[in-house]
This record gives sequence, C-alpha cells and structure tokens, in this order.
Amino acid sequence: MTTMSIKTFMNVAVHLPKEFSVLLRGPHGIGKSQVVRALSGILASKCNEPRLANVVDRRLSQMSEGDMVGLPSTDGEVTRFNPPDWFKSACDEPCTLFLDELNRATPEVMQAAFQIVLDRELNGWKLHPDTRVFAAINSSAAYTVNEMDPALLDRFWTIDLTPTVADWVSWARDGHIHDIVTDFIAGNEKWLDSPTDGEPGKVQPSRRSWERLSIALTSSGVIEDANNPIFYPMCLGFVGTEATISFHSFVKMIDSQVSGEEILNDYPKSKKKVAKLGQEKQNVLIEKVTDYIVKNSNNLTDNQGINLAAFMRDLPGELRVAAWSKLTQGTGQDNLTIAKFAHKYCVDSVLEVFGVSADTAIKALQSSGGAFPSNKEKTAKKTK
Repeated sequence: MTTMSIKTFMNVAVHLPKEFSVLLRGPHGIGKSQVVRALSGILASKCNEPRLANVVDRRLSQMSEGDMVGLPSTDGEVTRFNPPDWFKSACDEPCTLFLDELNRATPEVMQAAFQIVLDRELNGWKLHPDTRVFAAINSSAAYTVNEMDPALLDRFWTIDLTPTVADWVSWARDGHIHDIVTDFIAGNEKWLDSPTDGEPGKVQPSRRSWERLSIALTSSGVIEDANNPIFYPMCLGFVGTEATISFHSFVKMIDSQVSGEEILNDYPKSKKKVAKLGQEKQNVLIEKVTDYIVKNSNNLTDNQGINLAAFMRDLPGELRVAAWSKLTQGTGQDNLTIAKFAHKYCVDSVLEVFGVSADTAIKALQSSGGAFPSNKEKTAKKTK
C-alpha cells in the first residue's frame, strides 16, 4: 500500500503537474472530500488562481450514463452531445473536479471517468488547462464496490490516505469540532476510528461521525450537559454503544477538568484539581496546555514558564516525557520558540525521570531528533 498522512499528502500534491489526476483511497469517514477541499484552497493560493478553490463535487455512485456524458442534440445533419452543466463549467473555467465514489459507479459511468482522467476530455469537450482532477474510492473488503480497471488505475497518482490522530486533532482544533469532542479524542485516540475487526452493520465511530455528533450536540444545546436525557441516545446513533459510554463519562467529569490557560496563568489555583485527575484526563490536559502555548508562542511570560514548570513536576514521569515531546516536536521559528521556552523551565523535571546528567540528555536529544530515550533504551545502555 502507498500509505500517506494528510500532512505529507498536502506537501506532495501541491507540486504535482496540473495535468496529473490524483486518486485517494481509504475507508469511509476519514475526510477524503474535506482533504480535497482544503487542498483546492492551497492550490488556489499557490497558483494565484482563486477559481481553483471552486470544487465541482460529483458522487459517481448516484449518476447514470446520461448524467455523466450529457444528452445528444442535432442540427438536422449531425448529432452532438451537450455536456452536463458541471462538466462544461470545468471546461470553461479552472476548478477542482472531484469524482467521488468512483468504484461504486456503473461500468458506463466509469468508462466516462476513464476518458476524463486519461484524456482530460469527454465527448470532445476538453477540460480547462488549469482544472485539477481528483477522485476518491473506499478501498476495503468491507465495501460492495467494483474492481478498478488496472488501465484506469495506472493513469492516477494514487495514495492510500491514512490520516493520523494528530492530523484530525489539528484540523478539529481549527474551529471545526467542539473543544469537548476534540479533547476527548485527544486523550482517547482509540475511539476516533472504527476498529478493524468491527462487526458489519454495527454503528461504529468514525472521523465523520464525530464531526456530525459535535454539530448535533452543539445545535441542540446539550454538548456540555451529559445529564440531559437526549445526550446519551443522541451519541448512540452516531458513534455506537462503546464509544458513547466512554464519551458520556468524559463529559460528566467536565466540571473537574482544567483549561490550558488556567494552568499557564494560575497553576496553584488548579493544583488540587489536577491532582484528582487520572492519567487519562491529565494526558488530555497536556494537549490543552500545548495547544495554548502554540497559539500564544509569541507572548509567553516568565510567570507562565514558572507555572508550566510546576505543572510538569506534578505529573507522573511518563506524562512528563509525553508533554516534553509535544512541546518540542516540529520545525520552524514558532516551534523553536516553544522548544526554548520548554527547555528553559522544564528540562530539569524531565531529566529527573531518567536520572541522567544534562550532558547525557543533550547527546540523546541530538541523536534522536528531540525525543528522550525510552526506559528500555536507558536500561539497555546501562547493561552494555
């Protein structure tokens, strides 16, 4: 499989020649259509062509041959096909043409798609030179789909999209998902996607279903009220029983949770609350603290650094290392500022976990790209 995260896909796809078609493969609910929409905006900016942000989205599984190729007309001597409006618009002006559910289409519709992908035209109507073509399929034995013709597959730049939890959390925190749902997933990663051995026909969580649940709970006004009689049954219909039980318990405990801003600005006031949280909730809190630091990286104060150091010292060793990893990952000027901030105030408390000298820790950091060695690695080194 040609697996790729969303971040890597975005970085590579913007550099592909515009005449190359792209095929995204992956299970349902991972956000393939949203990825295409996000990429269209990036392409519009990169190419200085705002019309590329216009996504013409066609669900091929719902289309007949006539919907795809258009209908004929005659002038009395010859017959010509008039293209459907969506295809003509992709011929007249640059856009992002998205052919979704390609492998659920009828053979006739797939043949028409073949011509679009292969020749960038349909019945003599040519796509605009700057129009980009994307397609998506659900690729798994769990789906009732048609086999992709190898000759068609060969015409795509094909990747198996495997977005990480971090990809989803980053997207969710950008205003797409309510913070309560995002915080839950950040600390309970196993509930983001359906299990690979899930029972067919059973309601299971997916990235799409969490988004829909967030919208439903928010619009009904019960997102922060787990005791409301509609909260639990509403969750059931979106994410299933097991995920609902865990999420329901999480929201019921919301009053005992602390924000990242509270930790950074007045940790002593929140110290007792933090101490009562289990490691699962403390792990979620680390996400909140990191998120707050990232959003305020240019305005961090010494007092916030002192509060961060105190918070880190009160965490179990494993979570200190996890917090350090989140604070020092990534590249770029903003990441460097955050890493320096974390090093200035927190490095001593993290070194305590390993019982190593500063020189040894620095060498380990340099050799591992910013991450401390695991306890197993440390033990192995001592044995040697």
